[in-house]
Amino acid sequence: MKLETDDVQVPLPDGDSTPVEPAGVDRRTFMMRSAVIGSAAVITGRVVSTEEVAKAATAPPPKVSLSPELNVVKKSKGPIMTVIDEFYKVGPGPSSSHTIGPMRITYDFYQRCTKLPADQLAKATALKVHLFGSLSATGKGHGTERASLAGIVGKEPATVDPAFLDSLAEKPDQVFPVKLGGKTFDASLKDIIYDAPKGDFPHPNTMTCKLMAGNTVLLEQEYYSVGGGFIEWKGYTPPKKGQPKYPYATMKELLAHTEKNKLSISQVALANEIAVSGKSEADINAFIDKVTTAMVNIVKSGLAAPPSTLPGPIKLKTKAGEVYKRAMDDTFVGQRGLGVVSAYALAGSEENARGHLVVTAPTGGSAGVMPALVYALGEGGRKLPQEKIRAGMLAAAAIGYLGKHNATLSGAEGGCQAEIGVASSMGGAFLAEAYDFSPQVVANAAESALEHHLGLTCDPVAGFVQIPCIERCAYGAVKAWTGFMIASNEIPAHRRVDFDTTMTAMALTAKEMNSKYKETSEGGLAVSVTLC
Repeated sequence: MKLETDDVQVPLPDGDSTPVEPAGVDRRTFMMRSAVIGSAAVITGRVVSTEEVAKAATAPPPKVSLSPELNVVKKSKGPIMTVIDEFYKVGPGPSSSHTIGPMRITYDFYQRCTKLPADQLAKATALKVHLFGSLSATGKGHGTERASLAGIVGKEPATVDPAFLDSLAEKPDQVFPVKLGGKTFDASLKDIIYDAPKGDFPHPNTMTCKLMAGNTVLLEQEYYSVGGGFIEWKGYTPPKKGQPKYPYATMKELLAHTEKNKLSISQVALANEIAVSGKSEADINAFIDKVTTAMVNIVKSGLAAPPSTLPGPIKLKTKAGEVYKRAMDDTFVGQRGLGVVSAYALAGSEENARGHLVVTAPTGGSAGVMPALVYALGEGGRKLPQEKIRAGMLAAAAIGYLGKHNATLSGAEGGCQAEIGVASSMGGAFLAEAYDFSPQVVANAAESALEHHLGLTCDPVAGFVQIPCIERCAYGAVKAWTGFMIASNEIPAHRRVDFDTTMTAMALTAKEMNSKYKETSEGGLAVSVTLC
């Protein structure tokens, strides 16, 4: 007896009957799950009864570990409200969730402390930061303690001098004065405590900040670095915003707006940016230009940097400049193109690994993908006009918003599929929009790139954003271009899998992925690579 579906044909486990889905269960989902279970039974040689198949195929997915009180969870139930200056953030590498987020958190807490009454500030003796979960497990490799200290002493991610962070790595015993009102006390890396890596936390990236008066707590706040540099805190209330002109929570709804109003995806995104943020089109364009200029400079800096060894125990050699030079000498045009785009992505990702300034697009770990494509379409290659680059950046942001809204951007929550996968998906949309393809082609390019990152684990060796992260950005950029090439040359209506389905698959995979592969450095390459 054979079990047949639209796509597969495998023997049934007990060979006697085709299973019938229970009432209320989607037939296609049931049949596909049954087929997978049946295949596993054949491979392992284990006899599985039809009752076991039915039970396993209809089992509910595992529960989400995130607290339902987090705003990032609550926002998934309404239209997308994220705006572009929240999404594309400039800050130091190597991780938006482990570097930019913690620095924003401690800077926020420092600002709160400055507002306390003078009599309380007069008692202050220290600021303490406790790191939990993934921040504790891999924070040292991400420079989390240095970023946290920088925020405590009043530095912001977008303006901090990377040399300051480098100096903390070179001279970890430095002490800095912290002035609160009329009181001054010292702060150092010793005030950043790597606390419990495992526990029942509201988010995998949880941290607490405390203003102390001896052993007495004057002020305490629990924070969450929820991915992409976004932060929340216990009792967080999102800022008031306007309502989107074209509300959407899925790609299907976004495409419906483009069709009904004869607009491109970037035009819908721009109208919503104006409506939600209250800013003018000129303001939004100026911000996009600032971001793309930063991306271009990041790639240029990475390419121009002399070969060196990246910080940390891996002793990884940089190679962006060498890959670029050799790619440019390639006599085969196709290979030269692949090599150059890869070199651009390596350059951006190596800058991230150095702890230099990057742009979250959507995260620090994936910070080589979008800059590579922006540079390739601009002055580093195709020389497209800036208005086309802007349109692509808006379309890419729309894809990133959908990832944040319906799944996750956090490696600690969803593995590297959430970081590189969404970045590559954004890249596919960026390319298709910049070249004026239809909204459906843009959606298909984004879907294709995301689909082929599903299940990608986050397993940084030694907790550093170097292996496999740097090369992974190069593959993300190339896959974005591959997704664009397929989508722009196929018949758009023939694409069998739509974007929303793939994003749902990414969210489900994130929930089911073992925590060892979620930026904890407890599995995969992190335990397979031997450091000498």
